[in-house]
Amino acid sequence: MFFRRKGRLRKEYDEKLLLQLHRFKNDWQKEKHLLEKSFDPSEEVICQTKIAEVKYIFLLIEAKQRKVSLFS
Repeated sequence: MFFRRKGRLRKEYDEKLLLQLHRFKNDWQKEKHLLEKSFDPSEEVICQTKIAEVKYIFLLIEAKQRKVSLFS
């Protein structure tokens, strides 16, 4: 009884993790594109780009540890 719930919760949170992963990847790509297009980027833009990259990499590592796949 409890094991079925555990599997369902894991699947639900894995789906949420994948959604966040896609969202943070898009945010990072937008920030990177903005940084590449600017002539004289400010420190704030550079920091926001690095923060977006770190958030994406963190979620990527988390997905790898949880063995989450897009094709599951």
